[in-house]
Amino acid sequence: MADQPKGRPDGAPVARRTMLGMLAAGAAGLAGAPYLQHGWEKVLASASQADSTGLTGLLPNPSGFRYYSIVGSVPRKDATDYELRIDGLVDRPRAYTLADLRALPQTRVVRDVQCTDGWRVPDTPFEGVRLSHLLDAAGVRPEGRAVRFTCFDGAYTESLTMEQACRSDVLVALNMQDRPITHEHGGPVRLYVAPMYFYKSAKWLSGISVTDRVVPGYWEERGYDVDGWLEGADRRGDAGA
Repeated sequence: MADQPKGRPDGAPVARRTMLGMLAAGAAGLAGAPYLQHGWEKVLASASQADSTGLTGLLPNPSGFRYYSIVGSVPRKDATDYELRIDGLVDRPRAYTLADLRALPQTRVVRDVQCTDGWRVPDTPFEGVRLSHLLDAAGVRPEGRAVRFTCFDGAYTESLTMEQACRSDVLVALNMQDRPITHEHGGPVRLYVAPMYFYKSAKWLSGISVTDRVVPGYWEERGYDVDGWLEGADRRGDAGA
């Protein structure tokens, strides 16, 4: 996922930021008009697709989230062509369709979503399949120590230790805020790592590979923490069944 971390490295011109700031100010009034929210989300989504700089991450959305992508355009996937592949150091590699994932037992996690930029969306429900269940089904080999995630934007990556990946509050998420996850929010399937900053929750998830070590993700390669724990998060393995 590419939700905007603090201190983006894109070096965008100040004039462009000023323009987007004016747009953001004008859009603020939309937050008081819920019936216009869907239309504003479509505007933001179109802007995100057209903007290769990632500056649309500065624009607010009435739901509290920010749009951000590290590439100019992300292909859309749905039930007809979505696939999640699990491979690497496992005994039973497998590809899951969207229908396959929805047929599995679902877990609901409600937590605050926080970005390194400082914005926060409180009490946000996510629902999906526990990552630990998919790893168990794949049969992780003894040398498997970490999990690497790839995305169908063709660029974004993330990683977790095996201990982190097996927490009960780490999901392969299908729903967010009690609705199917939209393309703009990383759908139809995204990672959700509840106890960590939102950049760890990769959007547009397409691959899960078990590795023998942690491979730094996109933002970690650019200086961000490999362990993106939220302040006060329980870091002791499983957060509870």
